[in-house]
Amino acid sequence: MFVTTKGLVLREARYKEADRILTILTMDQGKLTVRARGALRKGSQTAAACQTLCFSEFTLFGNRGKWAVNEASSVEQFLGLRDDLANLALGFYFSELLDTVCAEEVPDPQALSLGLNALYALSNQLWTPERIKAVFELRFLCAEGFEPAVASCGVCGKTEMTEPMFSPDSGMVHCRAGGGSAFGASLPLDREALDALCYIASAESKKIFSFTVPEESEKKLCRVCETFARVQLDKVFPSLEYWKSVK
Repeated sequence: MFVTTKGLVLREARYKEADRILTILTMDQGKLTVRARGALRKGSQTAAACQTLCFSEFTLFGNRGKWAVNEASSVEQFLGLRDDLANLALGFYFSELLDTVCAEEVPDPQALSLGLNALYALSNQLWTPERIKAVFELRFLCAEGFEPAVASCGVCGKTEMTEPMFSPDSGMVHCRAGGGSAFGASLPLDREALDALCYIASAESKKIFSFTVPEESEKKLCRVCETFARVQLDKVFPSLEYWKSVK
């Protein structure tokens, strides 16, 4: 069976002498593990399209649950990432998040679209890497069923909170005075950071990066989004730690 689809290469691994094993998040087939025969050979016509963080069109051959690349051509290589080690590392973190959460052979077009938009913004330096990272983390978790409750205090129900806090364990915001041990270790926010958190969770997809927040508030926002992703997914991401070491 032959299938033509577009997908983002999340991961690649060398196999035997000249092949690659790819993990691809496709538009309509979900996440697939695919063998790209000869992709490491000099002059291979599929080599560029089979690189990690390349969005490509693939013709795949499927047989007994196994997939192989028959043809491949790149649609978007996000070349701006290749010129900056820190941005490339952050791109790998995005792909690691997608690979961790997205299920095999379950279509997830929303996750793919978000990943492509984040990589495009990062490659073209449309916003700071920190903002792009925070938006991707929070919006991706929202799309995958981890949406936090940020509209009001989880204890008293107030929408106007004095010294708001965020609990990565419960995914709730609460007033500093009303948290207690029930929420676990909470992180400080301020009004501007909380507004940004609410905006990212609920804005139209094409507008999720378009908000204004002071520098100090953005730092709080970024810490909350990163910690929320790590706690909810219960995983340490090596690509994230590497990004921090080179940015």
